[in-house]
Amino acid sequence: MPTADLETSATSLLRFATAGSVDDGKSTLVGRLLHDSKSVLADQLEAVERASLGRGQDAPDLALLTDGLRAEREQGITIDVAYRYFATPRRRFILADTPGHVQYTRNMVTGASTAELAVVLVDARNGVVEQTRRHAAVAALLRVPHVVLAVNKMDLVDYAEPVFAAIAEEFTAYAASLGVPEVTAIPISALAGDNVVTPSVTMDWYAGPTVLEHLETVPVVAAPTDAPARFPVQYVIRPQTPEHPDYRGYAGRLTAGMLRVSDEVTVLPSGRTSVIAAIDILGEPAESAWAPQSVTVRLADDLDVSRGDLIAPVAAAPTLTQDIEATVCHLHDRPLRPGDRVLLKHTTRTVKAIVKDIPSRLALDDLARHPAPGELVANDIGTVRVRTAEPLALDSYARSRPTGAFLLIAPADGATLSAGMAH
Repeated sequence: MPTADLETSATSLLRFATAGSVDDGKSTLVGRLLHDSKSVLADQLEAVERASLGRGQDAPDLALLTDGLRAEREQGITIDVAYRYFATPRRRFILADTPGHVQYTRNMVTGASTAELAVVLVDARNGVVEQTRRHAAVAALLRVPHVVLAVNKMDLVDYAEPVFAAIAEEFTAYAASLGVPEVTAIPISALAGDNVVTPSVTMDWYAGPTVLEHLETVPVVAAPTDAPARFPVQYVIRPQTPEHPDYRGYAGRLTAGMLRVSDEVTVLPSGRTSVIAAIDILGEPAESAWAPQSVTVRLADDLDVSRGDLIAPVAAAPTLTQDIEATVCHLHDRPLRPGDRVLLKHTTRTVKAIVKDIPSRLALDDLARHPAPGELVANDIGTVRVRTAEPLALDSYARSRPTGAFLLIAPADGATLSAGMAH
């Protein structure tokens, strides 16, 4: 497939997340984005208008378009991650509106884990605060490729350019210290609509893109096709019909790279090798497939392949390991301690494991590492060492987000404990 076509298919969908401190206006921004881009159905807008009138407000509270839980509407805050799907003529979007409270840092990690862009909001009156730095650090840890600084409530500081410039300079310097390569700063008023979808006539000193324009045009690159292929097997297809008596296909989603017919591959963790005999996409034969397509792969040899196995090129296969060091965000109210027996889910494979050590906990306000914390509690981010009962084909998260990430699960009730990023 030509490179241009690959780029078009990769940039047709953008996953992005919003983050910021409490009352910075994240939900209002999202509501304004949906409303002004004509992505709200009439009945949804009517419901918001009724709810706003019920709360004594003269104008529709656009934050209610995402604050869907009753507890959120009663408290006027975002508690859970709200996902919205919308589209413009230029691009489709999956949006995760994440909470701003410190105790919901884990929700921000959940929302940003698959994001290609993070919009970090700052109240122009307050500037960069601790929670702003925390969210920037989480975006850097998760290796979100693009970061937008939206300086909101510019209407409350008389649309002053020096206020915006000072905040943008401070945040950009902090983000650079985290390893964030580039920050796009945009002055906005989500309540009034300035620079959200339409350019602001009041802030004529700003010549950059609006939020929507940037979201529509930011380059989004899918897993590069020159990266080593990674194909976690989800399902083995054995139709056993007269038309296909010997058909054995391995179905799944390519998380990275490209596979071609005749490629030499290895099946992990067994280490057996074979050659790709055929690739089927939606029941039709194909000569090649690339991430993130869902395909069925057939091998030339009759190997023992099952769900949880990973098919990768012989020349660029990941190293098998049972000792994992990783950064984790602890998601559960139940603490994580050394000695805990857990299940580790990596791509389509789940194995037994034990937490051997928790060397440090990360303080996101100053990025200091506190040694030997003894445990991780909800919303903590720290380093853990885990020993698995079976070898895993694990990449580093820095190299590949899909095959470098994993979950720690409680064996007794299946609760998700921590989300991990392998070193």
